[in-house]
Amino acid sequence: MTSPATDADFLLRLDEIIAAHKGREGPLLPILHDLQAEWGYVPEEAQPVLAEALGMTRAEVHGVVSFYHDFRDHPHGRHVLRLCRAEACQSMGAEALADEVRTALGIDWHETTPDGRLTLEPVFCLGLCACAPSAQMGERLIGRASLAKVQKLVAEGGA
Repeated sequence: MTSPATDADFLLRLDEIIAAHKGREGPLLPILHDLQAEWGYVPEEAQPVLAEALGMTRAEVHGVVSFYHDFRDHPHGRHVLRLCRAEACQSMGAEALADEVRTALGIDWHETTPDGRLTLEPVFCLGLCACAPSAQMGERLIGRASLAKVQKLVAEGGA
């Protein structure tokens, strides 16, 4: 498998995405969103190209990618399970739930199951504070989450 940086289709698509936003004020975030929409993550090989095109340093681009939790630097699973880590959920047992879920899945935060099916991500508020702790998979939200509810959600694929 070739590195994305040496793949002509990758470089062509990267140039197209950059060109679509380069004339805008503050183009970095829209470009990063488009890169993630295209490949499911922001490829490390794209960052120096993006930095040069926008007159930024590689460190500046990397800093933005690593600062925002929604940007990934590696592909995620077919499904992403998000567990709320905000204060309201923590006060209602989110830490214990997270420990149970990580143990049951055999993965830690930002990791993907060996079959590539599921990635576990922390999120800082799903807006279900009154029903804490909460979880999300796909478009489906669950409040008063328990290990059993999360396992059911995972089994159903978030549908």
